[in-house]
Amino acid sequence: MSIKSEIERLRGALPEGVKLLAVSKFHPVEALQQAYDAGQRAFGESRPQELKAKYEVLPKDIEWHMIGHLQTNKIKYIAPFVHLVESLDSVRLAEAIEKEAAKCGRTIDCLLEIHVAQEESKSGWNYEELIAFVRGGGFDALPHIRLRGVMGMATFTDDEDVVRGDFQRLARCFAELKEYFGEAFNTLSMGMSDDYPIAIEYGSTEVRIGSTIFGQRAY
Repeated sequence: MSIKSEIERLRGALPEGVKLLAVSKFHPVEALQQAYDAGQRAFGESRPQELKAKYEVLPKDIEWHMIGHLQTNKIKYIAPFVHLVESLDSVRLAEAIEKEAAKCGRTIDCLLEIHVAQEESKSGWNYEELIAFVRGGGFDALPHIRLRGVMGMATFTDDEDVVRGDFQRLARCFAELKEYFGEAFNTLSMGMSDDYPIAIEYGSTEVRIGSTIFGQRAY
């Protein structure tokens, strides 16, 4: 299957209101250009330097999403242009994004990455700590960050009940947080190539799909 035909197939399969984010990390610029030519405009990258390098050579109407763990000293590479940071996972990172966004004179849209999976290796906020920070008005002191929603990953397992439980928890967190942040808080990013149909059942508004579109990554 070609990149173009996979994008068209996915677009036809996704319900209205569910956005397709093409996870392009580790894939060459030529592959991204093929996806772009097929009409895809939102791409997800996990390394700031790679994201910046691709931004510099690809069309400027692309929406770049940072989906990987973001180190505070790497924000500067993407702060001037990134469309959405999906991996905001700590107070320390929030404060660092605020600082870089202020330097650039822009407000950076972010998703709160919440840890629900059973693997400790996956990043994200502990929800109890996050909700305490939110209730305490912690984000009020960060005017250059606009919170747009929640991102998370399900446990990597063949047990569908576990995956469903993870997505259900993320959906509950999203609903509770929305009460604090209002209408702009409208993105629930969950579901990848292997589990996105289940994520959609639990209200996902954006699926992050890589290998289905681009094939297996070359590390």
